[in-house]
Amino acid sequence: MKILGIETSCDETAAAIVVDGKTLLSNVVASSMDLHAAYGGVVPEIAARSHIESIIPVIEQSLEEAKLDWQAIDGIAVTYGAGLGGSLLIGVITARTLAIIKNKPLYKVNHVEGHIYANFLTETTLSGYNLPEKQPEFPMLGLIVSGGHSQLVFFENHFKYKLLGQTRDDAIGEAFDKVAKIIGLPYPGGPNIAKAALKGNPLAYQLPKARLKEKYDFSFSGIKTAVLRLSQSIIGEDYNFPSIKLSERLNDAQKADIAASFRRVAIETIVDKTVLAFNEFKPKSVVIGGGVASDQELRNQLSKRLPIDIKYTDPKLCTDNGAMIAALGCYQAAHQINLADPYCLSIKPNLSM
Repeated sequence: MKILGIETSCDETAAAIVVDGKTLLSNVVASSMDLHAAYGGVVPEIAARSHIESIIPVIEQSLEEAKLDWQAIDGIAVTYGAGLGGSLLIGVITARTLAIIKNKPLYKVNHVEGHIYANFLTETTLSGYNLPEKQPEFPMLGLIVSGGHSQLVFFENHFKYKLLGQTRDDAIGEAFDKVAKIIGLPYPGGPNIAKAALKGNPLAYQLPKARLKEKYDFSFSGIKTAVLRLSQSIIGEDYNFPSIKLSERLNDAQKADIAASFRRVAIETIVDKTVLAFNEFKPKSVVIGGGVASDQELRNQLSKRLPIDIKYTDPKLCTDNGAMIAALGCYQAAHQINLADPYCLSIKPNLSM
């Protein structure tokens, strides 16, 4: 079963081909991140225009990389939600058109669920990938942490799962971006905070963790505000001092300590919940997905605090990519689940698990 996966939920135009949900034949990503960096975040209109320019070349390159033609493709899987409306529209319209003209079945994929399926890829013909040796076992605990999502999910099998908790406000990746902006680090915030944190003391400052009634829910708005107030205090100003002027008053050592302290506490917040869920549900495996899943501090904390051996996927498969969509599409195709009508599939920007 060879599935072509198409992903355009945000600023990456991606396509990949996966066999039987485990073997990666190609993975092509065209990112428009450089275009958004000047604005400190993704601009939806720019992202959509970039998808229009890149989508067909990316798909053609994916086929070429896999050394396959259209006759060898058994189906097309496409992200139809969640994400930016304009971005999703380009991917879905392209997938619908190709499904019709190439006479291929079309499968609609939940982007958030797809992040988990990057962990089911265990083989590849491509160089430069470090994949797990075996697929996760069910029951499975999944942690999705990205710029748009922070969710904890318990999977009984591929298509039966329970959402245990999610963020009430900012996703953890969004909090990384906003904190980076406060202390004057460039976009995207996650990798730049991680880089600055290596030079800082993670215990330099004590920052709060949100206490919520729902034990598996997350909140990152409080720690974000705490970083703002801390930064104002460090330079001797009160809460009236504008955040856009903070970075020019903070020195590099202060920025590094703030970054390290924030990173530690933000990641502790999600690890605390993951450990709590592990102890309650006792899964056979734990997997993580989403852009923040590539953060080494998160991987280190989980490995130290959980009693099972966790196999992490390659960091290149943590950010948005077509491989995760194709992998999930393989399982949907095998079970004939989420088969879509190519003449009327609609996008769902606010789709949840």
